[in-house]
Amino acid sequence: MNVSDGRRPDVIDMLGRASGRALLDVHTDADHDRSVFTLIGATPEETEAAVRRLADAVATGPFDVHDSNGVHPRLGILDVVPFVALDDDQFIARRAARSFADWLASSHDIAVFLYDDADPERRSLPEARHDAFVSRSPDAGPPGPHPRLGATAVGARRPMIALNCELGTDDLELARRLAAQVRGRDGGLAGVRALGLPLATRGHVQVSMNLVDLGATGLERVCNRVRDLAADAGHDIARVEIVGLIPASELATFSPEFSDWSGVTAEHTIEAAMARVAADGGRRGSDRPVDG
Repeated sequence: MNVSDGRRPDVIDMLGRASGRALLDVHTDADHDRSVFTLIGATPEETEAAVRRLADAVATGPFDVHDSNGVHPRLGILDVVPFVALDDDQFIARRAARSFADWLASSHDIAVFLYDDADPERRSLPEARHDAFVSRSPDAGPPGPHPRLGATAVGARRPMIALNCELGTDDLELARRLAAQVRGRDGGLAGVRALGLPLATRGHVQVSMNLVDLGATGLERVCNRVRDLAADAGHDIARVEIVGLIPASELATFSPEFSDWSGVTAEHTIEAAMARVAADGGRRGSDRPVDG
């Protein structure tokens, strides 16, 4: 669950506590002004209950979409809620997403846009962002954005990876050019969505990416491509940052050289986070830094 607040640790901690035992991981980014909460349940019902608790905390919390000014695009405070069935049962994920969308709209009067497998037309998240309230009406809720909370995109999808390649430069034009070169829709790598973004707190820029088709393009391939393109321009990658968690199956595809260079390890996997929570008695999610 993507929440448009990455600069108030006390508020982010409050949301984590509201998630309860389902919380696996929290990734926070001040430049994006965004926090990503990974929740999991043994059953769809457990997961849905945890998602609703976090949504309740957001809807009743100290938020105003007009105060959110990070570099990441957003529809609202509770910006994106994707449901993912780890066993690839898309029926379960789709049903949970649509149920949550109806509940969010009726409980908190928030306009909802469905995407990917939750949407009967299978429109993507970028399409939902682009068309919302312009050429597309909400799938649930009021016809316009909530005055304080904005709108929410709710989807059902397969596992994906979100990552940032931070460049050792403040050249935003370079970051945007590299993003265009790897972006799938612009003739780059299949299943790659990418943006070039500034990082004011670090004095650098980054290529921020979502890998939505891991069978076509995995983490090592896209990082190597960005690294090669950056090197051609006389720069390097200062840091690989994983946003949230990755499937252990992806880690198994890494070469030893890439593992050493990227710093992405088993600690970044969904399975490792689940083991940590189980060892902790399911009392809390991980507060482990997720920077590679």
